[in-house]
Amino acid sequence: MKKTITLALVLFAMFSISTQAQEFPPLDKSPMDMAYYPSKVALRAFAKTDEGKNAEPIIRVTYSRPKADGRAVFTELEKPGNMWRVGANEATEVMFFQDVKIDGKKVKAGRYTMYIMLGEEEWTVYLSTDTDGWGHYAFKPEASSVAQITVPVEKTEDTIENTSIMFEEAEPGAHMLIGWDDRMVRVPIEL
Repeated sequence: MKKTITLALVLFAMFSISTQAQEFPPLDKSPMDMAYYPSKVALRAFAKTDEGKNAEPIIRVTYSRPKADGRAVFTELEKPGNMWRVGANEATEVMFFQDVKIDGKKVKAGRYTMYIMLGEEEWTVYLSTDTDGWGHYAFKPEASSVAQITVPVEKTEDTIENTSIMFEEAEPGAHMLIGWDDRMVRVPIEL
């Protein structure tokens, strides 16, 4: 009996020490988020109709959301002529669950990263096979791009505090909206 109690106390002490030794990192200043097309597909388990419950994702974007925090985003932080990873931290990842077309070019279903060459009046959006990278530092557009499209920059009515990505329906597919601070672009994707 004494051995059983002693063994239990030793195991408890070892377990307590090992669980207390774990230190999880604090919340990142640019938390990660996801955008889906169709937008409600991630919530299909809560849908009330069979159509909603059986919906399948077509596009998913995973990205970090830096905060403007009073900074002049596209004149000081991310300047025209610079490549942007579309967010912060790891490069923004786009998952196509079916083949799509970007600027008339077929892009096969799969996982890609997205980068933007910033300009004053237009941005060039690149999709790359160079996945699992931090930032845009190793991105070589000529070596890994599967598609690119140049789109006009629009001024937003309201300031977008954190980098944001969402989708809107558009014929013959969807537009991926990318916005931050006082600017945004619409990236047409044919389905």
